[in-house]
Amino acid sequence: MSLQQFLGIDLPIIQAPMAGSQGSALAIAVANAGGLGSLPCALLSPQVMREELAALKAQARRPFNVNFFCHAPPVISEQREALWRAALLPYYKEYGIDASTISAGPGRAPFSTANADLLTEFKPAVISFHFGLPSPELLACARASATTVTEALWLEARGVDAIIAQGAEAGGHRGIFLTEDPTTQVGTFALLPQIANRVRVPVIAAGGIADARGVAGAMALGAAGVQIGTAYLLCPEATTSKVHRAALKSEAALHTAMTNVFTGRLARGIVNRIVRELGPISSIAPEFPLAAAAVLPLRAKAESAGSGDFSSLWSGQNASGCREVPAAQLTRELMRSG
Repeated sequence: MSLQQFLGIDLPIIQAPMAGSQGSALAIAVANAGGLGSLPCALLSPQVMREELAALKAQARRPFNVNFFCHAPPVISEQREALWRAALLPYYKEYGIDASTISAGPGRAPFSTANADLLTEFKPAVISFHFGLPSPELLACARASATTVTEALWLEARGVDAIIAQGAEAGGHRGIFLTEDPTTQVGTFALLPQIANRVRVPVIAAGGIADARGVAGAMALGAAGVQIGTAYLLCPEATTSKVHRAALKSEAALHTAMTNVFTGRLARGIVNRIVRELGPISSIAPEFPLAAAAVLPLRAKAESAGSGDFSSLWSGQNASGCREVPAAQLTRELMRSG
């Protein structure tokens, strides 16, 4: 059975869930074009999640995917928070921000019983997870990301229906979860055949795929489908910010790095001021997702002045496929040959 038959879609194209850069509109457009649209839920309140799921249920004519994080909630370390605030203090002074008014706390919640209860009402065809899996009690039909062969085997042993082989080129957060060693991360076209040769479930390629040629290459190496995120960021249905869109259309998009300075966890984005000056990897950044709280006020101030110096400009290593075209058009063009 093909991935399309298994998921009930026409094209083996999965739109990557991109928290902060999209809502249901992008997922609906991709789903109605024949791909698998995805809704990122990690940043959504229960009420907003309900509204977005209702929109998908009403408007998507094909199955859709909902995505959740599965990280272990961290314990706040006052010492680490103090070190992080001290590192950011010069920036606070530059922008006139009173650091004492910034509260510490997570901005991303892991999959929970409340989430599972809400999903029983809407019954999405696909549920996917990032950073591992939830407890067996919460795990039902799911997809999940692997960044190494070891992670893929771990996921298969726990009953997932398909695995995303996320190469090092991919934008946004790494799905890495069995180790924190960045040297284990390899490129998509090196990782894909290694995973495909070791597991029995369908493997979905992700990372650096931006056009029909990349899709064809991934399928030739054993992928049952491809997951694409960065290429959709300029589509009108995406909620990508002005500074993020400008960066994607500039020469800056040629230089990306894995960094933890925005959230405390490795994620690939366009190199900007904070990444250059405090990273790309900081040993004092609080554990995911705690690092984000202290950076958000700087992001807001800078963006209000038209600057992306403190924004998480997530992007894969290949932004060449980013175009300001409707998501449905982009989805169909990804499967064109020649």
